[in-house]
Amino acid sequence: MDARVKPGHDVEEKRKGRENIPMTARFSPLTRRRFAAFRANRRGWVSLWLFLALFAVTLLAEVVANDRPILVSYRGQLYVPVARDYPETTFGGDFLTYTDYRDPYVAGKIAESGWALWPPIRFDYQAVGTDVSKTHPAAPSAENPLGTDDQGRDVAARLIYGLRLSILFGLALTLVSSLVGVGAGAVQGYFGGRIDLVGQRFLEIWGGLPHLLILIIVASIIAPGFWTLLLVLTLFSWTSLVGVVRAEFLRARNFDYVCAAKALGMDDFRVMRRHVLPNAMVATLTFLPFILSSSIVALTALDFLGLGLPPGSPSLGDLLRQGKENLQAPWLGLTGFIVVALLLSLLVFVGEAVRDAFDPRKTTP
Repeated sequence: MDARVKPGHDVEEKRKGRENIPMTARFSPLTRRRFAAFRANRRGWVSLWLFLALFAVTLLAEVVANDRPILVSYRGQLYVPVARDYPETTFGGDFLTYTDYRDPYVAGKIAESGWALWPPIRFDYQAVGTDVSKTHPAAPSAENPLGTDDQGRDVAARLIYGLRLSILFGLALTLVSSLVGVGAGAVQGYFGGRIDLVGQRFLEIWGGLPHLLILIIVASIIAPGFWTLLLVLTLFSWTSLVGVVRAEFLRARNFDYVCAAKALGMDDFRVMRRHVLPNAMVATLTFLPFILSSSIVALTALDFLGLGLPPGSPSLGDLLRQGKENLQAPWLGLTGFIVVALLLSLLVFVGEAVRDAFDPRKTTP
């Protein structure tokens, strides 16, 4: 009997063996203990899944709230209005302009020769109700589950789109400010000396600047927008992680394994990236959910003051401002308050669970 094995057979068997190993078992014992500690925090674990579910719904905002159908079947052909514009003549209309699917004439033409699959909410964040008998803001109804604002726009649709914009803005601001803050803190802590001294004095001066006044000046000079606000807020939010990362690098730069790596000729950048940064990231990760919540609050506050996104953009701050200006419509202020409080509470609970998971007193066997 030939006992020889085909080339690559052992590699294939090892690969199949790794595929059968559970995902959590592939991590180090410390990582598994931290994950188990995170799951043990019931409030944080449930909050994480609720936040992810909420974020997933907002990412699908176009198929949840839209003034266009998701699918249209007309004379045996399928159309996707939610993803593409079609002229009115496509559905038996008279004009080459983009189709208004809420027009009774166009809706009747589609109903005669096909069907239309609509989202649960038949408005997007800009669509205005066509019922001229209503006075706006209008109270919640079957057509508008959360009512309308003072311009006749559906509150539920603007809330979904505004949540997506706020979360994406918060994630982008958290990522950019964390990268800048970690880099600055790493350079200060690792090299120390004059670099650290100059960096600390700069942080003291920069932290003493009137941030709100600078934002007002910038908003009066440059047209506010998503990327403009991201750039301006990054200038003042990157300092939140510098102190933590700097302290970790100051503590770890004289450890034996770091000194050994430098003695073996490893350059400073590789020492920082491979040997010191992983230790600093443990403390950094515990702050990320709180930085995300503060980023969302910053955008909401600027929109509330009229210094944020351009007029007409869906935002939580605009909803709160309309609630303040229309006290006779309490559903506006209550909706904005409940959503903002729920979103920030979920992020705080997740942050507390992450902090407990990385606490060595709770993960040491």
